[in-house]
Order: sequence, then structure tokens, then C-alpha cells
Amino acid sequence: MALALTGLPAATPPGTPAPLHGTVTSAGKPLSHASVTLFAGDRQDVRTLGRATTDTNGAFQIRPRQRTGSVLYVEAVPAGDRSLRLRSVVGFGPRGGVAQRSESAVTVNEFTTVAASYALAQFTDQRGVTGPSPGLENAAATSYSLADPATGKPGKVVTDQNNGSKNDTLATLSTLANLISLCAPGANTGHCKDMLQWATPQGGSTPGDTAQAVANLARNPKLATSKLYALAGQAHTYSPALTAAPAAWVLALHYTAPKVYAPGRIAVDAKGNIWAANNWLPGTRNPSPYVTVQDPVGNPIFNSPISGGGMKAGAWGLAIDHQGFVWVPSYAGDAMAKYSPAGKPLSPSTGFKNGDLNHPQGTAVDQRGNVWIANFYGLKGNPGKGSVIVYPHGDPSKAITITGGGLDHPFSLQIDGYGRAWVSNARLNGAKHLDTRVLKGHVGGSVTVIGPDFKPTSFSPIKDASFDWPLALAVDSKNNVWVPSFVSNSVTEIGSNGKVTGVHKLPTAIAPWSVAIDGSDRVWVAGFGAPTVSVLCGVNTSACPSGSSTGSVLSPPDGYRSKSIQHLTAVQLDQSGNVWLANNWSKIIPPTGGNGLVELIGVATPVCTPLNPLPARPTATGTTACSTQTSVQSG
Repeated sequence: MALALTGLPAATPPGTPAPLHGTVTSAGKPLSHASVTLFAGDRQDVRTLGRATTDTNGAFQIRPRQRTGSVLYVEAVPAGDRSLRLRSVVGFGPRGGVAQRSESAVTVNEFTTVAASYALAQFTDQRGVTGPSPGLENAAATSYSLADPATGKPGKVVTDQNNGSKNDTLATLSTLANLISLCAPGANTGHCKDMLQWATPQGGSTPGDTAQAVANLARNPKLATSKLYALAGQAHTYSPALTAAPAAWVLALHYTAPKVYAPGRIAVDAKGNIWAANNWLPGTRNPSPYVTVQDPVGNPIFNSPISGGGMKAGAWGLAIDHQGFVWVPSYAGDAMAKYSPAGKPLSPSTGFKNGDLNHPQGTAVDQRGNVWIANFYGLKGNPGKGSVIVYPHGDPSKAITITGGGLDHPFSLQIDGYGRAWVSNARLNGAKHLDTRVLKGHVGGSVTVIGPDFKPTSFSPIKDASFDWPLALAVDSKNNVWVPSFVSNSVTEIGSNGKVTGVHKLPTAIAPWSVAIDGSDRVWVAGFGAPTVSVLCGVNTSACPSGSSTGSVLSPPDGYRSKSIQHLTAVQLDQSGNVWLANNWSKIIPPTGGNGLVELIGVATPVCTPLNPLPARPTATGTTACSTQTSVQSG
């Protein structure tokens, strides 16, 4: 691909890349005689496009020799001291879910360094910034939300009405910028050394410069929070700064697009766009007729909010098939809605009702393109314990109804590598409605496994004392299944043979609802009872700090928190390493819808999207970063 630096008017030969003009500052002062390098990064490597040296005013001009690359960024290093490395994204190509962008004049400082280091944390190593599309380009676009490379000031999103003074993200951004400024020329060298030392991951190497240090904090948010906060107090360049040490160095952004209210379930498409099923109309408990979709930086697209197709209260289900079609259960409409990859309703005005749907919930797509639906209340003519409905190859007219195997109000389902559907049974203990107020004492629950032949397996249902209102579940890359239990505040690990292999109690009562697995098999758990996200070490213990075992809690005891996070029903991950959260309720008593989505920047290992069906890390080799799984594993 070609990415041109569109520049200011200049007398340059036709076809020659226009110059990039810029200014470098550190600790609020011009950084003179610094070496500035323009780089291009893509899935193959990192290339140097041009160099310059700043003048006494910190100004520079680079005439790039080439103009190719997925992401363009600049780095500035002062003469004689490489511990200070400032960085800024200055452009990205069109392969992500957002429009191409490039800058002709930039400011490089501590704010742009934090923005680039966090947004591109999962694409940064000793070589520089590199990785597969579209995650790389979308991550570069996200950096603009944190800092504007044209001005060097905090970005429009981090300072808007949803963020700004509403959460701690802007203050955290300023505090991290102050930490970097401790390495500015003339600053206390001891403070700089302390900053780099304390930004060293457990068992890792001490970062050689500030850009590496901040990327470490993005990937390891618990690092030395108290020590680094106190150290940041030695610098007073940027404000508003934090007034107390954070529990974790997490940057959360809150998006409130129109009609994204009480979102129940979210899914990420192949371009990194975020689709949401919404329970209620804003300010009410009336069923929402809208499905919403936002681009990777939170902007509504495809004329979102989208109505039609039979949507009436999108519940806890949403899946994207191999062709990019989006399937959403209409909980109050007793139907399924289908949308094109560009958001056009494809289902009838009443939705697809095939299979005698009765309050459908979880939805998943298997390797053969079959659409699986958790039919919460079962046959409408004979309501009872529920059923699972399959639309073979996405064809509602050929609907298959599955009962037995211990199905008891099926809520969520996911597909494993063998093409089997794992279904959580959220039995209601005699209640008539799905309402958290019915949860008194031990509620119980189970898991049913249905084979690719559409028959429950011989070991279904799976029962265990740890199951206490299991709602969502997720399958890791090794076909282990992770099931959070709302009441018992634990996550149960089940092997592919149906045997319970671990019960992992969460250190703080969060009433876990949803779970997702990242590209390192770490387990992300969303809390409904407490607005928080916890992280467990998964089966890939090499991706966890030294001494961790499967089930070890990697997040703070209270999880990752933000004033923007409300009562969550969904957590999902994207190809850039961002964690997306659905604010389903803002208040439990009285039940009040939640506002919008929250994104945790750069903290997770990227995954291919949409799920297909096992979590897989995008690869920089091959013709595509992610290939759709169309065959099942043997075994």
C-alpha cells in the first residue's frame, strides 16, 4: 500500500513526497540538537524514511525518500542521551476500519509519546512499531484519541464531555507525561533511572528509554503504581495530574454514540468495527429497536443507529458469520435479525422466527457457517426449559431444534475447535423473568455440550458445585471452556473432555457476567455486580508474570476500574489489543440502563475478529492476518 505525506505548499518535484515539518519539546521546552527519524511500519518490518536534527527552537524538517508503510511515526532522541525517546504517530494507511490520515506538521512531546506507546503497545518491540493489518492501523488511529500530533495536546476524545473530568484518563495521561519529562535534558538523572527501573516487568529487561518504559506500563498496568506516582510528583509540567496513586496504569475511553443504551452484547467485525445489541431505549425500559455500530475509534458508522429487520430489545447475543453478516437476537420480538456487513437489514420486518424462537439469547457461528441460537424459554407453544436452534449455513428455513442434554434456560453458547457448541444453562430457580433480584442463595446451573451432529454429548449436562447462575462462557485456543458464575463469584475451567479442571475464586465480589479470551489465552472477566474487569492467567502461563499459574489473578484485587465503567454484561477484544466493555446498567436499584461502551487501550494481546471460533492472535506472516476457520479439529 502507499501512504503519502500530504504536505504544505512547497517547491517539490512532481511525485516527490512533501516534507514533514515539526517541533520537538520536552518538559515544555524546545528540544534542540535532537535526532529526529521518520519511520514506516507494517506487517513485514520497520523502515527508515528520513532523518533530521532539530534547531535551537526544536524545529525540524524531513524530506522522506519513500512514502510506503501502514503506519508512519517519528522518534526524537536528544544528543548524547538515549534514555529520552519521544514518539508520535504522524499517519496511517487505509487498511483499518478508519479513513487514511497523514500529517504535514507535527509536535512531538510527552503527550504524543504516551498516546503512541499505549495505542501501539501490542505492536512495539526493539525493532520499533510493526504488525498485521487492520489492528496496526486501527491502533495508530486510536493514538489520535489520546493526543493530537498536530498540536501535541491531549486529543479530542480524552478531553470530551464523556471523558475529561468525568474519569481519570486525562489525569493519568498527564501523570505519565510528567514521568517521561523526568528524562528531559537537565532533569535529575537519578529520577530518570528510577523511572526506567520501576517500569521493568517482572522477569523482564529494564527498558532503555521512555517510549519502551511507557509501553511496558500499558502492557503491565500494575507496575510500581505507588512508586511511579510519587516520582511523577517531582515533575509539574502537565496537568491535570492524578491526586492519588492509581490501582493500575490503565487508560479508559468512554463512548456514548446515539442509542447505545443498555448494550447487552458486543462483537467486533473483521475491520475492527464494534457492533452492539441494545436492550432499552434511552432513559426507559422499553425495548430498543436499534442495533448500533461504531468504527474502531468510537464514531457511529453505517447510519447507526440501525433499525429494522425485526429488532426489538437486542439481548445477550450477537455473532458475525464468515461472510460478515451480523446476527442479533430480538429478545422481545422472539426472532433473529440479520444485517449486511454495511448495516443493511436483511431479515423481514418481524425478523426470522423459524425454530419457534422464544426470547433468544446467545448466538454463535461454527466452522461450517451454521448459526446457533440459545432459545432461552424454548418452544412458545410449550414453554419450559428452553432449547437450542440451529440455522444450517445461516438458512432459517432449515431450522433445527435441539432439546435434552440438560438444557435448562440456555443463555450463552460458544463453539470449540471440534465444532461442538458449549451452552450455559442459567436456570431461574422458579422465577418467571431474567432478573438479578431472583438470586437468593444457591441458584445452581450447568453446561450442555452439543456435537456437530446436533446431538447432546454423552457427558452432558456438566454439573459442578461451583456453577451458580453461569451466564456467559468462552473457549480458549486449547478448547478449554471458561464459565463465570454470577452468584459464587468464581470462574470454572472445564477441559475439552467435559471434566472440571479448576475453580478460580475471584478475590473481590464482582458478580461476574461475561468472559473473553485474548491472544495469549488470558481470561478477561467483566463484573456486573461491581463495575470492574478482572484478568486471570490462562493455560498459556508463559504469557503471565513469573510464578503465575493457570487461574492466577493478574489484575489488581478489585480489577481494572474507571469512573466510566458501569455494570457490565459484555467484554470483547479487538485486533489492536483493546478491551471493549458494554455498560448494561448504570444503576441496579432501580434498574437503569447503562451509557455507551468503554475501551481499555492497548492492554490485551490482540485477537482475530470476529471469533472464528477459537481465539487466535493475528499473524504478520501469510497473505492475511487472520483466516476464517472452516474445518473442525480432529480428536
